[in-house]
Amino acid sequence: MLLVKTLRSSTFRLALIAIAAFGLIVAAIMAYVYFGTIAYVRSRVGDAGDHSGFTAMIELAMAAVAVLLLVLAGLAAVLVTRRTVGRIEEINATSRAIMLSGLDQRIPLRGSHDEWDRVAENLNQMLDRIETLMGEVKQVSDNVAHDLRTPLTRMHGRLEKAYHHERNSEADAALIGDTIADLDAVLGMFASITRISEIETRARTGAFRALDLAEIAGEVVELYDAAAEQVSTRLSLAGDREVPITGDRDLLFDAIANLVDNAIKHGCKGGQVTVTCRSVDGGAVIAIADDGPGIPTEERDHVFKRFYRLEQSRYTPGNGLGLSLVAAVARLHGAGIALHDNAPGLTVELSFPAAS
Repeated sequence: MLLVKTLRSSTFRLALIAIAAFGLIVAAIMAYVYFGTIAYVRSRVGDAGDHSGFTAMIELAMAAVAVLLLVLAGLAAVLVTRRTVGRIEEINATSRAIMLSGLDQRIPLRGSHDEWDRVAENLNQMLDRIETLMGEVKQVSDNVAHDLRTPLTRMHGRLEKAYHHERNSEADAALIGDTIADLDAVLGMFASITRISEIETRARTGAFRALDLAEIAGEVVELYDAAAEQVSTRLSLAGDREVPITGDRDLLFDAIANLVDNAIKHGCKGGQVTVTCRSVDGGAVIAIADDGPGIPTEERDHVFKRFYRLEQSRYTPGNGLGLSLVAAVARLHGAGIALHDNAPGLTVELSFPAAS
């Protein structure tokens, strides 16, 4: 079967064309050598002798060389084409298996470390990435359905209750207010998803300009100072007075605000939240530290996924999109993001590269 596919493949036809072109060149060279040899012998010996035996020997040798070259070229074409078609068939077989059974199939490697193995490795890495993205899409879909079910069920219950009861202005006003609040939460969720998608498509790089990260952090601290006081948390700003950076001011403000809000929400009541900005090697680093329960090490790779929430945060207000937005802003600015133990608590650190 493979031999039939080899003989029918376009690669084999191209190989035959190349062999034919090579054969014509070799035939021209051999004809030149043949007639040149005959002419040389005649010029030396003349027409007195009988050259038929010598001529026949040369013709036989050249015919043997031509046949040998033809056989070797044809064999090489078949072997090379067979190898190429074999690797292509492996890729096709894996593709068909993926279409039939799912993304868990991978192209086998032969360990030769040649260009075909590199192609297979790249395709397998692409399949790994696609499988990861599909898993994240499924997780996001499940989380969206879960997070929408509660407010929509509440709204349905209130409206059904109001429909079956007599009108009461105060009760109706309360019902309308609660329903609007739930609708605002749902709309806010979709607005956050849309904004994250916009950031991830790098649609906002046109707003980049020279900024002072310490100034932005100071504005966030000032904004959340009252919220920190309500839970007796001390919110402070530390580090360098000026930290130059290039970026989108609004997005950076939102990212830092999300981190500070999380630190206040999940830190200890009466604890400490510190925002530290400093310049490092021409770049900038901002760290938000709290003294709360922190995040388990095994969970830290997942908290930046959309709608992902820790078990202890499952019943607190929020939709699990805040850290996803922070991660999207960091990627847009080419910044690294890391989570460290604060012993106790958690430190979230954003490291921005030096401006080019």
